[in-house]
This record gives sequence, C-alpha cells and structure tokens, in this order.
Amino acid sequence: MKPDSVRDTWTNRTGEYSPAYYAHYGPNDTSAVIRDILSSRLPRDAAVLELGCGSGRHLKHLADGGFENLSGVDINAEAFDTMRESYPALAADGTFYCEPIEEIVEDFDDGQFDAVYSVETLQHLHPDVEWVFEEVARITDDTLVTAEIEGPIRESSSPDRDVNYVDNDTPLYYRDWGSVFTSLGLVEVDVARGDRDTTRTFRASD
Repeated sequence: MKPDSVRDTWTNRTGEYSPAYYAHYGPNDTSAVIRDILSSRLPRDAAVLELGCGSGRHLKHLADGGFENLSGVDINAEAFDTMRESYPALAADGTFYCEPIEEIVEDFDDGQFDAVYSVETLQHLHPDVEWVFEEVARITDDTLVTAEIEGPIRESSSPDRDVNYVDNDTPLYYRDWGSVFTSLGLVEVDVARGDRDTTRTFRASD
C-alpha cells in the first residue's frame, strides 16, 4: 500500500475507529496512563503535543488534570468538528493542526514541546515516511510517550509478519519503538506492556 493510500484511509474515516467513535467512548485507561506519566515528569504549564489526537479524548483528560498548553495534530477534519461538539473548551483553548503528521512535523522548532505522545498512531505511518520518527525526537524537549501495538494481538491475515490490517485497507505496521527512539538519541526510562498496547516513556538526552 502506498503512503497516499494509507493517509486516505484516515482522512476519510467514518464509523468504527473514526473521531466520533472515540468521542463516544471518551477518555480511557490509556488516557489515565498518559496523564500519570506526564504529571510525574512535567509542570502543568508544559507544552504538550499529541500526534493523531482525533477528537481529543486523551487531551481532554490532560486538561481535566490541569494541563494548560495543549496541542494536537490529526489528518481528519471531522476530528475537529467532533472536538468542538464534544469538548468545546479544549477546542477553544488548544492549538490544533489538521494535516498529516509528515506534512507538519518539520515546521515545528527543535524542542518546541516539553512532551510529545502518540496513542496507536505512529503504528499506521507507512515505511516510506519513517523519517518522521527523527523529527518527533527533534521536537521533543523532555518526554516522549508511545502507546502503540508492537506485535499481533490476534491472528493476522497478512503474510507479512511486520504488518497487519485493522480492516481490509488500513495497515498497522509493527515496530519496536524502544529501538526506534533509542537509536535516535532518546533514553527509554519506562516500559509497560498491556493486553493491547506497549507504553514506552523516553526522555530527551542531555
């Protein structure tokens, strides 16, 4: 599958796994994990960026915990319509970018964000845009958190052991995020393996 095709599956996503789908369920256990990690490491005025923020359920949980400087990137315009309906204060107070990650990340300054995190988002980036990971490391001043699926959680229909499909046309690429980001100079400080995701916390090297 080509990078443009992968992007299109999320740009036009409706129904299951769409922004409205996640807004319906609201913050979850992963939201709490992200907030606990960032709360233990950063002040409430820290600049925080979510990659693949969707309608903002994880950011909303951070806002409820007192975080004030929140930003998000998402490819799907519906995400921000849903955010304005479901979390109007977050939509008004945060800074948001409706673009593919690979088309916005280079615009950010070195260390622009005290914390950057992703929840089941980086796993969908096509291998042709893996250069994005170096940019993610570059813009992270202190803490990076990845909550991604790193291996099969059920039998895969794909003959390729490094990719599975959420449905017929939405690929999920398995990567060892510990290796990815330590190779880019970050230091892994914690890892927690759940039933679905592996959550890794990194700090920017001194």
